[in-house]
Amino acid sequence: MSTPPAPPERPFPTGLAPCYRHPDRMTGIRCIRCERPICTDDMVPASVGFMCPDDVRAGQRTQRQPRTTFGGRLAEGGLSVTAVLVLLNAIVFALTVITEPDSLFGGGAADGPIYRYLALQPTATYDLRTGGIVDGVAQGQYWRLITAMFVHFGLLHIVFNMFALVAFGAPLERALGRWRYAALYLVAGLGGSVASYTFGAVGERAAGASGAIFGLIAGYFVVARKSRVDTSQLIPVLLLNAVLAFVLPGVDWRAHVGGLVAGALAAAAVAYAPRLRRTAVQVGGLAAIVVVEAVVTLLRTTALS
Repeated sequence: MSTPPAPPERPFPTGLAPCYRHPDRMTGIRCIRCERPICTDDMVPASVGFMCPDDVRAGQRTQRQPRTTFGGRLAEGGLSVTAVLVLLNAIVFALTVITEPDSLFGGGAADGPIYRYLALQPTATYDLRTGGIVDGVAQGQYWRLITAMFVHFGLLHIVFNMFALVAFGAPLERALGRWRYAALYLVAGLGGSVASYTFGAVGERAAGASGAIFGLIAGYFVVARKSRVDTSQLIPVLLLNAVLAFVLPGVDWRAHVGGLVAGALAAAAVAYAPRLRRTAVQVGGLAAIVVVEAVVTLLRTTALS
């Protein structure tokens, strides 16, 4: 027996074609860019007509991202760097209080495990609680220069620092963009830690985000001056904090000064970089500051060895 002939294909209605993403759907709309048929679920409105999702994504990849005056990207989604920093500081403080409840209001914080192993400790000391030796930066624990920025001595300490972080950090982040702002914060904080390590008492522990925050204040001042924004209201804030750093007991003024200087230099490297070579000059300037901080740290370690 012969095989019966296949029925003729059903012609598409005039002007209609299957959607290239959903072949079971008929459509009379085509992408204005590639002319592929697209159904109502895949149509993306354009200035004239509609585009398919693939061409829209391709256009977004090639479209130039808007940037701030200093090279940062605008309209970035997700958590801001300032919010992440506040969250990290809050988490570390919560762990400090959990492991040493008396540290909530400052008492006993220096004896707790968080403060003992993450605070800035220049050299090895004998720990009365554990009866052992706790090494410091001079023994190779260089991570303390960074972790000390996230450890706080009591509730008032962290509240004041986080308030200043939001007040000065949020507008500075909008001006610089996430990565430049984060780099400035870390470079300034490291500068504060290095100054405390180099010029502070050998047997004292230090901690807090004050060095990084003083760097943000200095950075805010530099960026505002570059943008020709009135900074007269900021000068009293700087003077007041400088006076308090020397007057109040227990305040590590060395970290404040170190963070202030490092933050000002980092902000200048970012804000005054020439536009044609902006990224290269910014990265080079920030890297040069970190190199100087590293050299000073190694010299101090050699002196303590």
